[in-house]
Amino acid sequence: MGYSELTVDDICAEAEVSKGAFYGYFSSKQELLITLLEEDAAEVDERLESLAQRNISNVDRLRSFAREMCERGTDQARVQVRSDLWALILTEPAIRERMVSAVGRRRAMLRGWIEGAVADGEIADIPANAFASVLLALGDGLTLHGSLDPSGFRWNNIARVLAAIFAGLSGDKE
Repeated sequence: MGYSELTVDDICAEAEVSKGAFYGYFSSKQELLITLLEEDAAEVDERLESLAQRNISNVDRLRSFAREMCERGTDQARVQVRSDLWALILTEPAIRERMVSAVGRRRAMLRGWIEGAVADGEIADIPANAFASVLLALGDGLTLHGSLDPSGFRWNNIARVLAAIFAGLSGDKE
């Protein structure tokens, strides 16, 4: 069952809480979804910040980010929430606004790493913003495809393909 069919009663039954308890934390079903979006965004942002603080090369940060997005794609509950979010960004301005903000922050962080990797000669000279967008869209797109057909691909194979892409960009023979 997706977000649009889900009722507060369904949520309360699944969580084994009363409606009073639900409304003690959330004013609506939409607020719950926004909270889930913000928690998911904070988790990704924390991971990006952690990678930024590590004493590793920019290309290794990018590789780690891509690997972690593949790992996140294996979590079916997360996949369902993200699928619902993508469906709702077209009709729910508050959700769209938060999603645009989160994606913008991530794109800026990745763009900086890509620019650093290019400047350091770690990868070929490529448009940093475009590559950052590709990495973000790849993670989201694969998550959506995985929710459509979970048997359509294996995440470990996606990780292998991403490793080959990075190897090609850096001239490695990985």
